[in-house]
Amino acid sequence: MGDLVRLDVDADKRVATVQLDRPPMNALGTDLVIELGEVTAELAASDEVRAVVLWGGPRIFAAGADIKEFPSLDRAGAVELSTRLNDTFLAFENLPQVTVAAVTGYALGGGCELAMAAEFRLAADTAVFGQPEILLGLIPGAGGTQRLTRLVGVTTAKELVYSGRQVTATEAVEIGLASAVHPADAVYDAAVELAATYAAGPAALGLAKRSIMGGLALPLDEAVKVETERFADCFDTDDARAGVQAFIDHGPGNATFTGT
Repeated sequence: MGDLVRLDVDADKRVATVQLDRPPMNALGTDLVIELGEVTAELAASDEVRAVVLWGGPRIFAAGADIKEFPSLDRAGAVELSTRLNDTFLAFENLPQVTVAAVTGYALGGGCELAMAAEFRLAADTAVFGQPEILLGLIPGAGGTQRLTRLVGVTTAKELVYSGRQVTATEAVEIGLASAVHPADAVYDAAVELAATYAAGPAALGLAKRSIMGGLALPLDEAVKVETERFADCFDTDDARAGVQAFIDHGPGNATFTGT
């Protein structure tokens, strides 16, 4: 891997940690985004990793895009930048593994957009979320107007994007932007614990993710067809056979899963 994004794998837990490492603010410059894309591609091809924790370190998640790159941008450059960010964040969002963001300190602009690409966000009590692009005369360009709206609703998303104001960890939980608040020195461990719980689950977890993501933008009659296919896929897994038999023999909650 490169110098700006670190990938560490706990083979026993089957949990990988993707850590942004560009001090002091983990600004999402071009080189970091390219490295994040490379790490994401490696994880997408992994059969060993079953859950991923996205972390910016103990002090900050990511304070946003590297604004120093903006003065040289024209319209074509802006399209290129937005496309690069969106392609990378979409690839992370669609990883086959369950993803959990551990957010400490600032997750602003592109940092907030990246955190929203994870399935779950655990916030440190120091966490601050926001889409402040409007204060620069801009709008979010890495999925912020779309993912934020899906997470918190149209009215709240408009208020946050239009004002550019920052959101505390407690408010983030209240509006549905984060799942829970933990002390700053405990949030990473909490994210790993949550990720490990999902990593120990059945292969059906990955199929559930594919079903949800595959049907998200479809009309209901088409979306349930996606669900039907993924439901049927479950019956090709060892875990489903083991889970059904364990239920018949011993009742619910007694199956041991291998992820296959």
